[in-house]
Amino acid sequence: MVFSKFRTILVAAALLSPACTFAEESLWPSLTGEEPAGAEARQQAQRQEQPKAPAAAEPALRPVPQPPLGTTDFQPTGVTPGASTGTFVGKKVVELRGELTQLQKNISGNNKELQQTRGRIVQDSRQYHDTLAAVNARLQVGTTPGNPILVQKFNSAQADLDRLGGDIARMNTLSTAIASDSTMSGFLSESARAAFRISGAVDEDHRQLAILEDEVNRTVVLIDRLLKEVSEDVRRQTSYVATERSNLNLLSVGIKSGEIYGVSLVNRAMVAASGVGANGFATWPADTTGKRPLVIIRFDRANVPYQQALYSAIGRVLERRPNAVFDLVAVAPSAGGPARVALNTNKSRRFADGVLRSLMDMGLPPSRVAVSGKTSPAAKTNEVHLYLR
Repeated sequence: MVFSKFRTILVAAALLSPACTFAEESLWPSLTGEEPAGAEARQQAQRQEQPKAPAAAEPALRPVPQPPLGTTDFQPTGVTPGASTGTFVGKKVVELRGELTQLQKNISGNNKELQQTRGRIVQDSRQYHDTLAAVNARLQVGTTPGNPILVQKFNSAQADLDRLGGDIARMNTLSTAIASDSTMSGFLSESARAAFRISGAVDEDHRQLAILEDEVNRTVVLIDRLLKEVSEDVRRQTSYVATERSNLNLLSVGIKSGEIYGVSLVNRAMVAASGVGANGFATWPADTTGKRPLVIIRFDRANVPYQQALYSAIGRVLERRPNAVFDLVAVAPSAGGPARVALNTNKSRRFADGVLRSLMDMGLPPSRVAVSGKTSPAAKTNEVHLYLR
């Protein structure tokens, strides 16, 4: 971490609120310019100053694999030919047979389009992950803020993801066409059954009708399976692309700062919830009197580099409490006259707005954060406190 270079260290804060208990009483640093109190904190700072090999990527940094696609090849069995008997029912059988033949041609065409689209999705996804891995590998060893090479690779990854979105759109169109075929297959099934009740048929008519009805029923089953598998592919891939767009937003922040963050905070919360999506919360500011802040950011100089530590702190919370809600409080010193207090209050709120934007860039929904402000006689400079509700 680069925080020792900038003298930005987190104040130890244990999560002792009744709503959240942790298995270990680990203390998190807070973003301040002061030296942490306590021998253990000093020893930890000395250890951080010693040269060490680059740490391995944490589990949150592992690339999210593309969800599996269906593998079934949907090929119709064909239509048994037959000669017309000359009766009205015989002519109806010929008509239904022609409609079934056309329906199966549609299925073959849709199946071909499906297999080609699946191939494109796999190819585009592989290219996207290769580009993403190259960017993350460079960020993990450190680079300059706004590295133009990484910016170019980021734009390439975004284009790859856009192509994936286009592939899903084509699959959606295909699903609509298959649904239309499903309606047609249901009509053919009803028509074949109704033909048995028409008078004036000969035995050959009913024999051909029985064969035709079986083939229609098999086609109905095939279309149902095709529609179900395409719908599952669309659902999984749509969720995957949405997740990756959120991760790309955070990656752009990492490229701007030249540091690696990981996956979007909301995606980390969803993973910690075992695949259950996090719900949104319409939050109102809560009373934080007497509570210990999770993070303290002291803006006692220009360009305080708080983003990396802030991401790590919230990421740990979301791993334990995926639905966690936070209170972001702008704290201004109460010392000085009314004009000085008003000036500091405006500054602290602007700093809080900047922290909130950073949280949104990291993928935390704004509905998870309630923003408020207060003055404090203990504050010597403008601060932003983050509390776990």
